[in-house]
Amino acid sequence: MNRLELFEQIKKKQSFLCVGLDSDIQKIPAFLLDTSDPIFYFNQKIIDATAPYTIAYKPNLAFYESNGLDGWNSLEKTVHYIREKYPEIFVIADAKRGDIGNTSALYARTFFETYHFDAVTIAPYMGEDSVTPFLGYPDKWVILLALTSNKGAFDFQFMEDQQGEKLFQKVLRSSQHWASEESMMYVVGATKAVELEGIRNIVPNHFLLVPGVGAQGGSLSEVAKYGMNDQCGLIVNSSRAILYASGGQDFAEKAGEAALEVQFEMKNLLVEAGLIR
Repeated sequence: MNRLELFEQIKKKQSFLCVGLDSDIQKIPAFLLDTSDPIFYFNQKIIDATAPYTIAYKPNLAFYESNGLDGWNSLEKTVHYIREKYPEIFVIADAKRGDIGNTSALYARTFFETYHFDAVTIAPYMGEDSVTPFLGYPDKWVILLALTSNKGAFDFQFMEDQQGEKLFQKVLRSSQHWASEESMMYVVGATKAVELEGIRNIVPNHFLLVPGVGAQGGSLSEVAKYGMNDQCGLIVNSSRAILYASGGQDFAEKAGEAALEVQFEMKNLLVEAGLIR
């Protein structure tokens, strides 16, 4: 999926919502444990309930890897289900990979050729040669970690050099020489929304994947105020607040209602920005 197609989906669905499929076997409704593949069944119902309101899904691979081979099978079936039933939806592997070149090349093959994701999150701190192998796939995306939503972001990401440039700012500036806004995005946490205005001065045209709205307390209106550009430029993720809106038989229905509530707010923000009517 290219940049224009992604923006068209945002306008069509009047939404820039990404649902994070952080599906925890210990948190899904207990009655699902009697099914042959509880995680896939849970995902399938969540996807069907939320697809009208979302432009992207983002499975966090840790929630699948922790279940061994069964987890990988659930992941593969989940991605295949989205591809078959909702081919217009953008699918992100939240993998946070990044290694020396030949290893990264195999990671890229895994996510783009074997599992057919549209994008993968990458930790950029091993430098350009660890990212380059992911950039050779047409209409596929690299999403670099720039400024994350967790408290520990302050341990390193805000460290300044002698010129006063913070580490996350250096990542943003340096990585623009590796690829354009047509194949690279950045992770910027919603809990750091105050930084978005400065980030937009560095990367005005790139899409930003923004976690931290919902259970982590990030403000959607602030994210839009400081981070939206003339093609929206935002993919805002919500995971727990949607996935676990209910722990009962109505879990999918309540997830759909939670997604609709977010989509309604996003629609108003897009109207305010003049991107839709």
